[in-house]
Amino acid sequence: MLEEAQVEMRMNTRAGVVLAGVSALALVGSVAAASAQDLSEKAVRSFMEYAWSLTPAQFSKPDGTVVTIDKTKKNEVLIPVDIARDVIKAGRLSAHAQVCDLPDDQIANHRALMRREISRGKWTPQQEVYISQLHMTTVMLLTGRIKLVEKEGDKEVVVDESKAPAQTCTDEQRKKVKELIVAYVAASPAPRAAAPTSTGSTTPVAKRPPGPMPAAPAPPPKN
Repeated sequence: MLEEAQVEMRMNTRAGVVLAGVSALALVGSVAAASAQDLSEKAVRSFMEYAWSLTPAQFSKPDGTVVTIDKTKKNEVLIPVDIARDVIKAGRLSAHAQVCDLPDDQIANHRALMRREISRGKWTPQQEVYISQLHMTTVMLLTGRIKLVEKEGDKEVVVDESKAPAQTCTDEQRKKVKELIVAYVAASPAPRAAAPTSTGSTTPVAKRPPGPMPAAPAPPPKN
């Protein structure tokens, strides 16, 4: 399972070295308590920096809409720290779902997070992309799929496609993670109802008046 020791990530910047000590979400009996703990502002901002470095300049939505993100306007895309903290907490839960081999619950958790944030009605499309990226970055960080590489004197956050460290999940832990995600989804806005399927016809369908179906006409008498 995810280790209870701190996940220590170092990131060189022009201002110096930033250290993010983030306590990974402990499972067994303490998962609920750990998920309620607040991350420090320093840790949250470090996660936000990692997510920003992995945010693409263009993002294509499932409906084909392309969202362009101006990487020179960082402050217009980043979200407040208190919101980012909630996104990271949701990401930690998704990370545990991944470790416990609960792919459907992991997807449901992410979708519930996005419905929550979109329902606020205050984020731009660029910020919505960043929120999703922050969630994904948290999952990759806690499951060991992010590494730092040296590039032009600075360290850059990149995705490590190599095999992630082996982590285990007991049946008890898997059950607890599933319960937490079910509760999180239930407390989130419901998915939008799908639009009715068109018949392709512009002619209105006549409604039959209430009552029993009329009997079929009798056959003509035989000569």
